[in-house]
Amino acid sequence: MKGANDVIEVKPINIEGKMFTAVTVKLPKTNLLTVSNENGYIMCGALDVNLLNERLKDRKIIAGRAVGVKTIEELLNAPLESVTFEAEKLGIKPGMLGKDALLLM
Repeated sequence: MKGANDVIEVKPINIEGKMFTAVTVKLPKTNLLTVSNENGYIMCGALDVNLLNERLKDRKIIAGRAVGVKTIEELLNAPLESVTFEAEKLGIKPGMLGKDALLLM
């Protein structure tokens, strides 16, 4: 049986002098990936941007989604497929690399 350390990895990431927290959760046949700071986050395809924009809009969540990524490194270097309305207000747009979006958060 796997322990929590085998399933969940949390580590700090420095991007151009700004600190973020990377979390990888190893699930059967996939990984759940996030990189965040106190303002917002980017995430793998499991993120439901429409839910954040529509049903949770009062929370003003700053987030972006990249699809087809399997590692934190891929998430940082992948173009975002979709972003929340609040992220757009900061200049974060679909197509922007994950790490560039994080620097605007």
